Amino acid sequence: MNSTIIRGKLRGSAVPSFLQQKTPRTSRRPFSSTSPLSNWLAPKRGHNEKNRKGRPRMRTGGSTKGTTVVWGDYGLRMRDHDRRIAAKQLQIALDAIKMRLRGQRYRLYTRVCANIGVYTSGNEVRMGKGKGSFDYWAARVAVSRVLFELKGDLHEQIVRDAFRLAGNKLPGLYEFVRKGDPPVMGITKVEAGMTLEEMQRPKLKLPMDVTAGRMPATTPP
Repeated sequence: MNSTIIRGKLRGSAVPSFLQQKTPRTSRRPFSSTSPLSNWLAPKRGHNEKNRKGRPRMRTGGSTKGTTVVWGDYGLRMRDHDRRIAAKQLQIALDAIKMRLRGQRYRLYTRVCANIGVYTSGNEVRMGKGKGSFDYWAARVAVSRVLFELKGDLHEQIVRDAFRLAGNKLPGLYEFVRKGDPPVMGITKVEAGMTLEEMQRPKLKLPMDVTAGRMPATTPP
């Protein structure tokens, strides 16, 4: 055996296991009680399942979830009707807010997630032969849903201008809301003097002669 030991190591052959220095194992990620940071513009599971086009959820049971500012002081809320917003459009709106508030101290919250896959078949392709290939991620945003929230020691006019720029980059109409503003049920704001029980109450059914008289006619009755 042509090998010599130099400073506790063997030369000319493989080092035996009893002479190797054992290094302690270190975990790749330290222990934490919080989940790792995820990307809100693309889900973690990937696009294995092809999503249907679908429609944004319209809460008809009297729920006002997602229509008020929760964590921040100001928010950006959709006010016209539900729609599907692409992840690229959300990223452009987010960049517009960051560009306007450059150098300021604030914290931005996102209330939507682009987890719906959109598939296209391309131009001049005949009908049939499957749904198509994956194109981009999108988010289904319901009416009166808050998209962004902002918290920080900023003047309200500066935040308004930042959200105005973000709303111009997104499809649809948006409004500026503050923390403490009344929630919205559908498109109706639950303001002072209105209760959820009154809005959930079914409408009064009018008699037939009253409803028939409202219909337009070419000649008077």
